[in-house]
Amino acid sequence: MFHSVICSESRKLIAQYMLGLDAEVTYHNFYPQLNQFHPLHFFTSPDSSIISKNISCASIGMNTVGIIRAPRGDGKEAIVLVTPYNPKKVVLGEALSLGVAYSVFSLLSRVTWLAKDIIWLVADSQYGEYSSVSAWLREYQAPQFHRVVVNSETCNESSTIEGKLYSGFRRAGTIAAALVVKVAEDGNHFDDSLNIYAEASNGQMPNLDLINIVNYLAVHKQHLRIKVSKMWSLLGSKWLNTLGVVLECIGQYARRLNPQWKFGIPANEYVEGTATLASSMYYQGLGVPTGPHGAFRDYQVDAITVEISPKVSPTKMNRHIDFIFRGGRLIEGVVRSINNLLEKFHQSFFLYLLTSPSKFVSVGVYMIPFALLGAPLPIVAASLYMFSSKTTPQAPVASEVDFSLESWKWINSAKKVFVIHLWGVAVSLLPYFLCRIPGLTPTNNLTVWGSFAVLSLVILFSMLGYPTSVAVPSEAEKREWANLKSVTLSATFIGLSLMSVINFATAEIGALLIVPFCLMARPLMLDIQARSMRTLLLATCNLALGFIAFPPCAFLLLKSAFDSSGGYNISDYWNWMESLWAWNSATYLYIGIVHLPCWALCIHILFHPS
Repeated sequence: MFHSVICSESRKLIAQYMLGLDAEVTYHNFYPQLNQFHPLHFFTSPDSSIISKNISCASIGMNTVGIIRAPRGDGKEAIVLVTPYNPKKVVLGEALSLGVAYSVFSLLSRVTWLAKDIIWLVADSQYGEYSSVSAWLREYQAPQFHRVVVNSETCNESSTIEGKLYSGFRRAGTIAAALVVKVAEDGNHFDDSLNIYAEASNGQMPNLDLINIVNYLAVHKQHLRIKVSKMWSLLGSKWLNTLGVVLECIGQYARRLNPQWKFGIPANEYVEGTATLASSMYYQGLGVPTGPHGAFRDYQVDAITVEISPKVSPTKMNRHIDFIFRGGRLIEGVVRSINNLLEKFHQSFFLYLLTSPSKFVSVGVYMIPFALLGAPLPIVAASLYMFSSKTTPQAPVASEVDFSLESWKWINSAKKVFVIHLWGVAVSLLPYFLCRIPGLTPTNNLTVWGSFAVLSLVILFSMLGYPTSVAVPSEAEKREWANLKSVTLSATFIGLSLMSVINFATAEIGALLIVPFCLMARPLMLDIQARSMRTLLLATCNLALGFIAFPPCAFLLLKSAFDSSGGYNISDYWNWMESLWAWNSATYLYIGIVHLPCWALCIHILFHPS
């Protein structure tokens, strides 16, 4: 009861301040959605009617929205400012972010140059920052006409506010861009800085010009230190620092040969650029938004989250006015830059990887390593098919029949590959049923999931005629693995190519893990029978690549390499997969439908009794 009173009073206070600026103010009610895995949510938007059954006024989230109509605009475009806050527990950082946004909103209500409407969304984040912004956007872009209705008399808070609150849902023009404003709780002990978060769902990024505007205004106008996320474990890596020193020496030598060559980059810039690039690729490949700005990218609206971090902790800061002034001037400059645009951002990159706040790797550059990784797959597949199609010399008439039958032997391998990929689909859908069993811990869920996957795979291989005991395999049986590997390589190439269209970072990371294993996989029996140092080394490499490419092992190895916190547990893999399907990340589908079946087929090739 006490918390509900605090929430009500804070909303009324915010609405009262908005009304004092002659803004159109309204409340937007939304309901907490059930965060449950559903396979169809990967292909369609989640149904907004799936909500908690026990709905009351206390469980309703309520956004406060204020709209300023542009004096020089036609109402066709709008700019959105978002400040998330939790009314049940307002911390100082959220209070400062509200102060920064209010100062900008107050200024914009008085200017005459405004050509786009301004929407200030004070997002109720008690159920998560993303969910509140997503609920408002869903109603703004695609209104729902069949909603659960709660008694308006008991939930209406507008009667006690001095001023006119608009009923219903208020809209402005098409959203040109959005900016999420936050203030960090902890100081950075160096200087006032600005953290930029740009990654949205499935690797989507805003137009690079939006980041460039924020970077230029923050550095050259407000003298803020710009930061983007980094893999901090790489900054202290000895091998990376050594590599940076080597590259710096090579650059200095190259500049002595030709002073016009700009290779003289310090070693620390190599290290920081690599750490930033790894972080950018990781968060894009993860497919999970790094902030509430991700909700806007789902509707193709350019948006980023800017988190202003003061030099010291806000609790010890005695210069709140100066801090709000600098943050407000930055937001004002960004709004003014977007306001002056005659059209949406479109003349810069949407596909890129950041290496620093002002440097990036474009799609034309990072497609090259992916192409080099993927190109050998169809070439080796064709070569293996020709190898498996070789026949012994026979009579002229019979040879034509045998050649015709031999050319269709790939159908059997294609059937195996198709069935194993169907097995991957079944394994991917199993968590939908596990989530319905109450009382299971992450370790239990992972155990059941793994047991079902292994048991079903063994049954499938036995049904497909896995040659377990062949005393003297025939020539055709010896070449069967080559045919199977040829189709497997083709399926891997198709899966990676399709994934590169959906989320390139996922395809790039997946190719680094699975392509070497697919190319090198061959029956261990052949290497053992050869009994040479080269073949034994090849067999060892195959076993090592098979271990690294296995999804749970790859997850734990990468986590131990990039996460210095320690305390790793096998149940972390279930929690990670759970976060992927909760955010409808395409990475989850790639792991289950492409990566895992191709890995299982390569393991099948390794233990083929040739």
